[in-house]
Amino acid sequence: MDSIDKLLTELKNEYEEIQPKQQPPKLTTAKSVIRPSPKSASLMDNLLAEVKADFVEKDAVEELKRQQELEQERIQQEQLKTKQIEALKVEAKEWLAKIDPFSPEGLWFERFAESYPSKLEAAIEYLQSNV
Repeated sequence: MDSIDKLLTELKNEYEEIQPKQQPPKLTTAKSVIRPSPKSASLMDNLLAEVKADFVEKDAVEELKRQQELEQERIQQEQLKTKQIEALKVEAKEWLAKIDPFSPEGLWFERFAESYPSKLEAAIEYLQSNV
């Protein structure tokens, strides 16, 4: 929002610089000096306020859109992770069915699985670390 204020200030300064240049050359009489009326300054302030409000509204819309996109991406990532875990569960069940509990790997796995709530969770962790 600071950049909008800065931009508006720059526009106002440019407008104020251009205004005196557009005036006719000064004559020696006091009547020829044209000064902007309070009405035109108020009009300029209103115009700047409208422009600022438009920028603020556009920024808010863009921020909302960005947040929605981030939320969609997060949901997609969670869905992908869930699918991967489901695939790993299937693979872990197959691996558990094939492992010989008396082989060196089977004996090692029995010890490894002691620290997990279930052998399936241990197998998933084991297979995940080997991917």
